[in-house]
Amino acid sequence: MQIGMIGLGRMGGNIVRRLMRDGHTAVVFDRDPAAVKALTEAGATPADSLDDLVQKLDAPRTAWVMLPAGPITEETVGTLGGLMQADDCIIDGGNSFYQDDVRRARELDAKGIHYVDVGTSGGVWGLERGYCMMIGGHKAAVDRLDPIFRTLAPGLGDIPRTVGRDGRDPRAELGYIHAGPSGAGHFVKMIHNGIEYGLMQAYAEGFDILKHANSEQVPEERRFDLNLGDIAEVWRRGSVVSSWLLDLTATALAGSETLEEYSGYVEDSGEGRWTINAAVEEAVPATVLSSALYRRFRSREDASYADKLLSAMRQGFGGHKEPPRRGPTP
Repeated sequence: MQIGMIGLGRMGGNIVRRLMRDGHTAVVFDRDPAAVKALTEAGATPADSLDDLVQKLDAPRTAWVMLPAGPITEETVGTLGGLMQADDCIIDGGNSFYQDDVRRARELDAKGIHYVDVGTSGGVWGLERGYCMMIGGHKAAVDRLDPIFRTLAPGLGDIPRTVGRDGRDPRAELGYIHAGPSGAGHFVKMIHNGIEYGLMQAYAEGFDILKHANSEQVPEERRFDLNLGDIAEVWRRGSVVSSWLLDLTATALAGSETLEEYSGYVEDSGEGRWTINAAVEEAVPATVLSSALYRRFRSREDASYADKLLSAMRQGFGGHKEPPRRGPTP
């Protein structure tokens, strides 16, 4: 299939590369000419504007927006909506707020343009590992795009198959689902990221306790000088707490157990806050997820070892760089 990609950053560029590697074609646009040049050299067709990108796509057109949530995505989707025609499709693969998806889908549906929201997880490793995708939109549009999603998904891999799934939608086992109507994809991804906050915080606090096991506050006979890198590594091997986040933790600790290169300033990209708002709206207790979000706020003051480990994990899976540490607000 042919696809237009707007936004060639950490994930957008690799999505294009994975698609082209499987025989799909791409027209690409980014405000950074170097990003466009790199994909052009890899076989993509360059576009110098959104209008040029739409003109170079064959009808029915598909344009994938892979930009930060907020004004830039809103502006880009709005512009595409004015350029595209009935039966064309706009995909938002970023981390947009699901309520914005519901509104955009309604507005575009009046023009006969399909809107599909794709919650995309995989970070900087997606090119090789594939992307887990949670998709919202009309069934006809999602089904038409299935060759794209199937290429991007991880596939069965070597993960043991779940007993009792016979007769159920096989796409979930391949790493992507049609979650429901417009907004459902990003809603599921929002909760995914809220859970991610909690898992990361649990690892970070646990290793912080291990690190301070030799503290002077502990009676001398109960002090332990533990090798955190070895602990992370052994937990990866058959432990019930093994996970990709633990893999990233082990990698970070193997490189530097002190984590001196991290300030411990941990950003939150919005989904954690939206998850808590959804929990409040639904009157669902979310004590762990709330605490993890508040801990990220706390990290912007004096950083602990746990905060540094959170930063290390975020850099590991998403390539997130720490911003300059800011002082307290007057």
